[in-house]
Amino acid sequence: MRMFLRLVLGLFVLKAALASPRFSRQSDLDLYYNGNFDGEEDNFEDGFDYDDGLTVDETETETETPNELDFNYTPEDSFEEEKVEEEEEAEEHVEEEEEEELPLRPQPIPQGSGGSGVLMGPDTQTEEELLPTTSAPSQEGKTSVEETVSSGEPEEPDEEVVDAKGMPVCLLCTCLGGSVYCDDMKLNGVPPLPKDTTHFYARYNKITKINKSDFANMNKLKRIDLTANDITSIEDRAFMGLPELEELIIRENYVRQLPSLPETMTLIDASHNNIDSKGIHREAFKDMRGLLYLYLTDNNIDYIPVPLPDSLRSLHLQRNNIQMMHEDTFCNLNDFNYIRNALEDIRLDGNPINLSKTPQAYICLPRIPIGNLI
Repeated sequence: MRMFLRLVLGLFVLKAALASPRFSRQSDLDLYYNGNFDGEEDNFEDGFDYDDGLTVDETETETETPNELDFNYTPEDSFEEEKVEEEEEAEEHVEEEEEEELPLRPQPIPQGSGGSGVLMGPDTQTEEELLPTTSAPSQEGKTSVEETVSSGEPEEPDEEVVDAKGMPVCLLCTCLGGSVYCDDMKLNGVPPLPKDTTHFYARYNKITKINKSDFANMNKLKRIDLTANDITSIEDRAFMGLPELEELIIRENYVRQLPSLPETMTLIDASHNNIDSKGIHREAFKDMRGLLYLYLTDNNIDYIPVPLPDSLRSLHLQRNNIQMMHEDTFCNLNDFNYIRNALEDIRLDGNPINLSKTPQAYICLPRIPIGNLI
């Protein structure tokens, strides 16, 4: 009986030791041997035979031994159970990843939300399968384009011309401070400008005429640039109601007559037009005491429009029809001390005039005009 109790106690100790996977079966047996079987080394070397010291009946052993004691239990069983649990956890983890990596399925999107009506994914069906009604218009459009190409060159749309009177200028053009920019807007006329406009740019448009009402009551307007339009006529007093006007640029148009301009002008550029000698008023520039630049290049002018103000610095008259010059065109023959220091840039090249025939005409100038000397 004493041996049986010791055996039962040893089994409890063995089970407790086997609960930790860090110990092997051999170390557990050594521990059990050293603590309970002093001097009985032969029994363990022979295979640990439990029947050698037992005197109790087998039936009695089975009756009194708890069900949880299993003499056939080995540490490998615990390792197999842990391995099975790890495999089950790994399978569950794989299943979760597969669920997360499932491709997106097409889902309808409510119309009016800005989408096309279908949420696309890797396995999304084609648009023809999901929305069969939308494929018909695209096919019809494609057919019409093919028919147009096959029938010949497509017809070019007519160039659109914008009516400047129909909408506010700052919606049609760009307004920055007192400057209004209407370049390349296909305008057919001058739009209504804000009253505080100081600089107006309407280059590269389709403007054909300048009326008196276009710039009426524009008391702050200083610069007007109408380069490269289709202007053929300007009403004579269209710019006379502008008390602050200083610069007028109407180059690259079809103007035949230069309009009357206020005395406040500092720059006039009417190059590349159809202005002839009759198109410039008599003494048109005499009272412009602040005029600095006068450009009349590429016109049909046959004489220099004198008198010119003493403030003038540049006079460009190249490629006109000027054939002669007087000795008092630039200088004062009655005052030989008169020197015109400001007028340093005179261009007469491209005219049928021989500058060497009038040498007295340049004695008051700081530089000789550019032109034909032969």
